[in-house]
Amino acid sequence: MAGRLAVCVDFGSTFTKAALIDLVEARVLASASHPTTLGTDVLDGYDDCLAQLARVDAGVARAQVLACSSAGGGLRIAVVGNEELVTAEAGRRVALSSGGSVVAVLAASRAMPEAAALSAAAPDVVLLTGGTDGGNAEALLSCARALVAAGWRGPVVVAGNVEAQPEVAEILGAAGVPSVRAANVVPRIGVLTPESARAAIRSMFLSHVIGGKHLSARAEFTAMVRGATPDVVLTGVELLARGLDEEHPGAGDVAVVDVGGATTDVYSVLEVDPDSAHSGSAGLSREVVASTGVARTVEGDLGMRWSAPSTVAAAGLVDLVEPAARRRDDPGALPGDEQGAAVDEAIARAAVGLALRRHAGRSRVVLGPQGRVVERTGADLREVALLVTSGGVLRHGRPGVAQRVLAGSTGTEVDGGWQLPGAPRVVVDTDCLLAWTGLLAGDHPGTAYRLARGMLLARGG
Repeated sequence: MAGRLAVCVDFGSTFTKAALIDLVEARVLASASHPTTLGTDVLDGYDDCLAQLARVDAGVARAQVLACSSAGGGLRIAVVGNEELVTAEAGRRVALSSGGSVVAVLAASRAMPEAAALSAAAPDVVLLTGGTDGGNAEALLSCARALVAAGWRGPVVVAGNVEAQPEVAEILGAAGVPSVRAANVVPRIGVLTPESARAAIRSMFLSHVIGGKHLSARAEFTAMVRGATPDVVLTGVELLARGLDEEHPGAGDVAVVDVGGATTDVYSVLEVDPDSAHSGSAGLSREVVASTGVARTVEGDLGMRWSAPSTVAAAGLVDLVEPAARRRDDPGALPGDEQGAAVDEAIARAAVGLALRRHAGRSRVVLGPQGRVVERTGADLREVALLVTSGGVLRHGRPGVAQRVLAGSTGTEVDGGWQLPGAPRVVVDTDCLLAWTGLLAGDHPGTAYRLARGMLLARGG
């Protein structure tokens, strides 16, 4: 039955993955994967996946198709703010939560780069921030002028002082720069409002980035893609954590760590304590750029294949320098024996441990003007109830792989003040359910919720 089925697709830079979803029963009927064929047409791999799924159910040909994409490098965002500690930092956080890799953070108050420097970062979209609502309009206007002077002619999301935005649009439009306006990400000091900018970035990704990468000559590719893969996954994480409504509750605080060949991504959706968020006890990051409870970090130097050498270097694993180099040079190779599997696990343990620490930050007691206070950086993961792990090394690993990879990164005895999960339930996303949940959330929220709750029944590692 056509109305009963949906095909969810993730166009990755290495593999295209697809799943046939029963919308009524909220379950995955079949999965398929194929190398992503960036050298020819990205839909060649998709066609092969459809053929695999059709062998399970011929209704695939009439099923609704929902897709996300990180093919061709995904979404690359440069953030331009009028100063580094507030608006540029706020923009960086919003950009990360929008499914992009932040390739540059530029503060116009210091000095905008030459055109060559911005070009070298090769962003797909610029997120332009600056000024609080009702404040000095010149902050955002100077950022817009500096961006035009740097030679940027690609799409811009304007998410600064709302009173200045009409004039900013005129400055950009006169230079032929396409732009879209969003609510200010920092309407006032201490407040961060990412939702409107996230939606605008998603719109720019769909209208300018997907087609601009020329990944396929077939119009159906741009028609089926709903967003950047990390943005879609974050939607799935939010649904898993928060649920649909009072009758359909969420799982509580959730963190996800996804270790890939080139990057390791960490997502967290946490309940923010409004008292601590504005008390000043958490230091500058919470006083000036407030936490929204929804965060994502991308560690471009941590991964299993292309980034394996930098992973082992950052972790000080000198014995793994040579195996890491081999994995970088032959990223498609799979471990052929127990020793190879053990090396993969060691690299994964390093990548996951470093990525979780960078995302979570530390807490420490410092002496301030008002006495002893707790200063925190990053997202406090200590009360996380559910920790979801993802990535090929975890999905296809040996029994107990998740526990070995997470060794030293969870538990109440972690040293150094790191705000890591104390006693989470650990599951492995073996079926890419978070991506499929995020894709289905818009058109089929009930099915998406039931798939997300199915995560709680997933097997541990």
